[in-house]
Amino acid sequence: MKIIILGAGQVGRSVAESLASEANDITVVDTQARLLKDLQEHLDIRTVQGHASHPGVLIEAGIEDADLILAVTNSDETNMVACQIASTLFHTPTKLARVRSNDYLRHAGVFSDKAIPVDYIISPEELVTTFIRHLIDQPGVLQILDFVDGKAQLVAVRAYYGGPLVGQSLSSLAQRIPGVEARIVAIFRRDRAIIPDGGSVVEADDEVFFLAAREHIPAVVSAFRRSERPYRRVIISGGGNIGKRLAASIEGRYHTKIIEIDASRCRYLARTLEQTVVLNGDAADADLLREEDIADTDVYCAVTNDDEANILSAMLAKRLGARKTLCIINRPSYVDLAQGTAVDIAVSPAQATIGSLLTHIRKGDVVSVHSLRRGAAEAIEIIVHGDRNTSRVVGRRLSELELPSGASIGAIARGEEILFPGKGCVIQADDHVILFLADKRQVPSIERLFQVSFNFI
Repeated sequence: MKIIILGAGQVGRSVAESLASEANDITVVDTQARLLKDLQEHLDIRTVQGHASHPGVLIEAGIEDADLILAVTNSDETNMVACQIASTLFHTPTKLARVRSNDYLRHAGVFSDKAIPVDYIISPEELVTTFIRHLIDQPGVLQILDFVDGKAQLVAVRAYYGGPLVGQSLSSLAQRIPGVEARIVAIFRRDRAIIPDGGSVVEADDEVFFLAAREHIPAVVSAFRRSERPYRRVIISGGGNIGKRLAASIEGRYHTKIIEIDASRCRYLARTLEQTVVLNGDAADADLLREEDIADTDVYCAVTNDDEANILSAMLAKRLGARKTLCIINRPSYVDLAQGTAVDIAVSPAQATIGSLLTHIRKGDVVSVHSLRRGAAEAIEIIVHGDRNTSRVVGRRLSELELPSGASIGAIARGEEILFPGKGCVIQADDHVILFLADKRQVPSIERLFQVSFNFI
């Protein structure tokens, strides 16, 4: 595909890195020469310096024959105008825009062919909020992602000494949690992917990825680590867009406090949040954290726009007794450095966003894509079409499929039923197939496998 990415920030850079490795023709546009030079030194892509919504700049970037424009600058208005120009002047087939303001999102009529022609809206704040809320709802997990409208979830969990299945083969999972169906799709051991079978043995410190129905997640997690009591008390550092969204989404179920240093923002938060305690102060103030019972806090979430402030305040909260610390980190180089120290979970907004973008770029009828392990792995939900004559998967047993190395089918959604199929299961048309790819470089092979031949109507 010929793709133009507007904006070379963290989201734009992450998408460019992901797509450039898949033989796409990528051009990145930004006003900052430094960011573009850095991209060119690391990736085989074109760059154009200029304002992303100017027609002349878009022409220089190749908009006249582009397949897709991805507008992810820091300005909602620039992104929207760029999509308008791409549609009106150049008839670009697919237009995606990053839109952060709720004022735009709450009015459905803003984005349509008769108004601003954006085909798909990407809201990183909404995606990150959902990501963090899942982590709060399911104690003990590292990552939890939705498939089939949330009916099935892909979960990453760290195996610890004392977990019932640690030191045991996966074939004993059914005995450990009778009546619960789940599928272990991958184990990462010292950053090396293992595609498991029934004889695979789980070791302490393994990162285990499994698929299960939403209601069965706690039972499966308990097989790999001691069960954690549910969270009750949450402190959020930062009252920006993400902090406010997160507080609003959990305040009815958790005792929630939010710390914000700007007094006027605090007054706004106090007016708009119903059950959250709003505190005007500095989250790096140890005395303030002690006064707010940080030692009795279950989850401390640092969600400001400052990576260093998030990391340091999370480290302070952990030292003062917070049970779990979670912080947003935008710089990729900081993620590995921070996670697993005083920061229990590091959340990358760019990685949380990239899956939503890839959903609209992948070939085939793709419902959802999730980027895993900082872009190295991927999970895909794809709808199967065709019949035995026009498809290489319909009417065939799983054992007959020529899956690439490192790929596995974790679950199949058929109507309202979630199946965790054996090798004898036959794929049917309209099945939603959830695949795990330990190596995202195998994506083109998966796309070809599920492609319908041209004589299918």
